[in-house]
Amino acid sequence: MALFGALFLALLASSYAELPGCKIRITSKALELVKQEGLRFLEQELETITIPDLRGSQVHFYYNISEVKVTELQLTSSELHFHPEQELILQITNASLGLRFRRQLLYWFFYDGGYINASAEGMSIHTALQLSRDPTGQIKVSNISCQASISRIHAAFGGTFKKVYDFLSTFITPGMRFLLNQQICPVFHHAGMVLLNSLLRTLPVRSSVDELVGIDYSLLKDPVASVSNLDLEFRGAFFPLAERNWSLPNQAVEPQLQEEERMVYVAFSEFFFDSAMESYFQAGALQLSLVGDKVPHDLDMLLRATYFGSIVLLSPAVIDSPMKLELRVTAPPRCTIKPSGTTISITATVTIALVPPNQPEVQLSSMTMDARLSAKMTLRGKALRTQLDLRKFRIYSNQSALESLALIPLQDPLKAMLQVGVMPIINERTLRGVQIPLPEGINFVREVVTNHAVSRGKGKERRAAPPSLAPQCPCLPGPEPSLLGCPLSF
Repeated sequence: MALFGALFLALLASSYAELPGCKIRITSKALELVKQEGLRFLEQELETITIPDLRGSQVHFYYNISEVKVTELQLTSSELHFHPEQELILQITNASLGLRFRRQLLYWFFYDGGYINASAEGMSIHTALQLSRDPTGQIKVSNISCQASISRIHAAFGGTFKKVYDFLSTFITPGMRFLLNQQICPVFHHAGMVLLNSLLRTLPVRSSVDELVGIDYSLLKDPVASVSNLDLEFRGAFFPLAERNWSLPNQAVEPQLQEEERMVYVAFSEFFFDSAMESYFQAGALQLSLVGDKVPHDLDMLLRATYFGSIVLLSPAVIDSPMKLELRVTAPPRCTIKPSGTTISITATVTIALVPPNQPEVQLSSMTMDARLSAKMTLRGKALRTQLDLRKFRIYSNQSALESLALIPLQDPLKAMLQVGVMPIINERTLRGVQIPLPEGINFVREVVTNHAVSRGKGKERRAAPPSLAPQCPCLPGPEPSLLGCPLSF
């Protein structure tokens, strides 16, 4: 009975689990680039190691080793890979450190001092980073394990007391090796828990897109690692800034990530785009009013001719009043993603009226407009940009079929007005883009966009390919067309 109850609660919890609107997959092909940048950073950090002075005495010899500094780091073999339990593992073997320190030797009344070069060889480091989600939905490094060892230290002593130093080195070098071993892992711990977490905190969680709408990139659960990739699931939901607690239920199909041939995959579901349009609708941004000179002259003449019968019945003070054309979206637009492309369906009312000065406006007609826009997605830097194009357009009257027939002459002029006067205004905003959750210093430089039909619905997948030494990558096997390489840039 207890087992049945546990299974029931598990199924109930899974049924109410929030679905992501955005997923990011980082594959093992991206780790080579990450490793290059990471090792360059670690070299700088290891060169800041400070080692305590080493002093002591043997028989009548008194020695002091001080001002030990790391001058160079040579990494001959390193490997960075994913691990299902510890997320990310860095293995460095057979590395060496160049050292420089000050020596001081006192034997009775004889003193010797100066600086000398040394090398720490056979250095091995094994570091594992564990990533998790903090209470605010931010990704963080939650734990670091480190093991480091140096097999030997060689110091090139010379001069009058060379034989003395060779004798003392049997005591000095083991002490230096012990002190170095104690200093390496704290450097890696600081690099991960402090510096890397500072970089990860630059990923946006809840941020403003513009003065009306924000976006929520909260991580829904801890990152999931396999031997070949790391998957992150984000809420990927827009919200009106005036109602920060407002949320749209995610009823779209979960975005799918199944491939691993490229460096980075970013996938969006229809919910991502629907929440954006719903948020702008809630913010009252999906409306446009053109009055007087804002109405194109040719369209103004056509509207006056179309409604001439209604206008001549008005008082003379109203007949020559400025024309007003108002478009107001009546319901949140909806996005549909198919393998053939992405479309956005819009329903709006079109109101035509005269606006006499200091008098109430006189409505001439109110009609319904159905429009379908095609959406072309691009990804540049950190921004997802959208280019919209008006594909289908029709207007009709809710009053009578006869009035709908009378509106046919307005179809083409209104469509032309939308294409010339309205679409550029919309695209000016959509081409600014919305930020993708990437840390500072990392950008997409090229991308390949494909639409995928998934089970029980549709999903959109944006993909970044691995870097290529040639301008173009070889064609991928399978039914998809040839694809260009899309590396990340740092």
